[in-house]
Amino acid sequence: MMMKNSKVIGDYLDELIPKPWCELEFNNDYELLIAIVLSAQTTDKRVNEVTKVLFGKYKSLEKLSRAKTSDIEEILRPLGSFRKKAIYVSKIASILLDEYNGIVPNKREELEKLPGVGRKTASVFLCEYYDYKEFAVDTHVYRVSKRLGITTSKDDVLDTEKKLKKMFVREEWGKRHKQFVLFGRYYCKAINPICSQCKLNNICKKNKV
Repeated sequence: MMMKNSKVIGDYLDELIPKPWCELEFNNDYELLIAIVLSAQTTDKRVNEVTKVLFGKYKSLEKLSRAKTSDIEEILRPLGSFRKKAIYVSKIASILLDEYNGIVPNKREELEKLPGVGRKTASVFLCEYYDYKEFAVDTHVYRVSKRLGITTSKDDVLDTEKKLKKMFVREEWGKRHKQFVLFGRYYCKAINPICSQCKLNNICKKNKV
């Protein structure tokens, strides 16, 4: 049943979102990493508005590392937890310069040592920038997975990641991750999902979640 559903889900996502994309705007590795860190508990649209100002004012890691935390706070103020995130940004810039020659590492264990970088952030970065085969689980992926019966209410984020990786072939992980994110963001929304037009109604567990 799970393999059958993987094809049904995959085919519908390919029909609905054939070329999924990352909605965060960036020009290089550190801009992407910082944007992902800032995206926690807020929208990509708001992050893009903030990073445009942040990276416009501080045009290099060197300048960002020398910026006053209070000045970074003012730019990040539209975001949730902006004070904490300002500290993350400042420390990430300094650590990348001091320990990695200004290059964001491509190993999970090194990424997850950086302030504000957890498993999801590392997975998104590795997949998007280095094209690693990862299946990051954010709130959208987590919600959609439950609604489609891939996971249960007992499954945590790591359980969800494992089940999704088992359900879809490795070569598709990055694409499926972005499709799940966009599907959850614009179709299978947390509030007022567009169920009437969805072709996955027959397997959806929404009313039971």
